[in-house]
Amino acid sequence: MKDVFHQFIFGRGNLISGLIALTIISSVALGCTCAKNFDLGNLSKSDNSNRRSDDPFKTGSDGDVPAASVCQGLVKDTTRLFEEAIDSGDFSDLYDSASTDFQSSYKVEDVANAFKTFTDNRSSVVPILKKALDIDPEFSPAPSIRTEKNLKILVLNGKFDTSPTNVQFEYEFVSRGGNWKMLKLVIKIK
Repeated sequence: MKDVFHQFIFGRGNLISGLIALTIISSVALGCTCAKNFDLGNLSKSDNSNRRSDDPFKTGSDGDVPAASVCQGLVKDTTRLFEEAIDSGDFSDLYDSASTDFQSSYKVEDVANAFKTFTDNRSSVVPILKKALDIDPEFSPAPSIRTEKNLKILVLNGKFDTSPTNVQFEYEFVSRGGNWKMLKLVIKIK
């Protein structure tokens, strides 16, 4: 029986092996639909209760704002990329993580020039940014969604309390390819 099964799966006929591979790849690419309502024509009315809490598109209690953990993660990841860019002087990773909208408006050199004051003072800026990464951001006002050109844009403003000098941030993210991508980056150290 084992030989028959092995011959069936790994035999000379590539059709079965190809179909198995296609099924696995399709499941991964389309996402598992286990225990979920899979009605593509009725997505707006589907029950989202089975989604994980860190799903970036999870509907929050106030409409479309992702869970607090997702918002904090976006702020920390963006701040980490910014800190690494300031420390190394290389803004390509930060730039590559941004939305295509951001990239069509700015070149990587434009971003580097905009933050030249930070890179010129990296010896004092980097320790403050690293300290910020060890604490949770404080949002003020609360995270929100705004709409522009029929796109939902996640607005995350606030600060890291790195007393005596705080790191203030104004970030915006747009949904692209199933991920929140940076659209706006403003950081002030005061």
